[in-house]
Amino acid sequence: MLDPESSPETRRKGALKRIVPVLCLILAALSRFSPLALAQGGPPFRSDDPDTPENKNWEINTVLLGDRNPSAGFYETPNLDINYGLGNRIQLKYEVPLSIHETRDPSDHFAAGLGDSLLGVKLRFFSHHPESAKPDSNGKRESNFALSIYPQLLLSNPTRSVRRDIVDPGPQFLMPMEANGHVGPIRISGEVGCWFSNKSVPSSWIRGVIVGHEFKKKTEVDMELYDQDDTRATATELKTRESTLGIGFHTPLGKKGSVWLLGMVGRSLLPVTPTNGQPSWIASLGLQFVTSRKRRNSID
Repeated sequence: MLDPESSPETRRKGALKRIVPVLCLILAALSRFSPLALAQGGPPFRSDDPDTPENKNWEINTVLLGDRNPSAGFYETPNLDINYGLGNRIQLKYEVPLSIHETRDPSDHFAAGLGDSLLGVKLRFFSHHPESAKPDSNGKRESNFALSIYPQLLLSNPTRSVRRDIVDPGPQFLMPMEANGHVGPIRISGEVGCWFSNKSVPSSWIRGVIVGHEFKKKTEVDMELYDQDDTRATATELKTRESTLGIGFHTPLGKKGSVWLLGMVGRSLLPVTPTNGQPSWIASLGLQFVTSRKRRNSID
């Protein structure tokens, strides 16, 4: 009989209970030396936050992504992510990658092609502005707590990528909610949502939290806990899950802050097997181009 205390779910919860307090202690210690900024989601991380580009400003990310487990590898070389600020509370998004899928089995499958397109609209519907926050030159103040929704639609492009097993077939719909705020010196952003899929691809829950610290010269280091859990198995694939810990950074290239270097590395929090979907490693590296004075804002 299996020991219930040794089940994957029990080990995952135990790992999270050990890791989260350590992250909080590290960031609390760092806050004694320099002020913390709100941890920002989005590229290079898997989860997002409520922040948006300023009105009529662009945020364009070109990022190399990799996700490798013992049986397969998924890569985007690169992923092009284009965002536009429509007012201070709305962000429009279009994303498309050049995707690669390889497998380590008797077939040794390897194929590359255009990935699926992802379209989204982020709406920050709530922001809290402390009275102590100083207004900018336009009389607007940055919030210390915000909430958003970010519906996104994934569509297959009219290529052979689905038939060649490069990407999963669409349509698929993601409905998440994002939040950011702070508890004392600890700054946090988080996201929770669900992928609603089709009969060929299982739906899944997503959950992510990021804690971060901004050092001098606007360089930010963040840690992310992320979990994506299939709701069911399909006729051809087992139910899988990815529970990962990643460490990433943003740093400006040049004094104007219009170009940023992004990166992240991580791996599974659970033992990795050829069938459970847990990644041996994940990684991303790329550039971000922005036209506003800051990378992202919660300004109203």
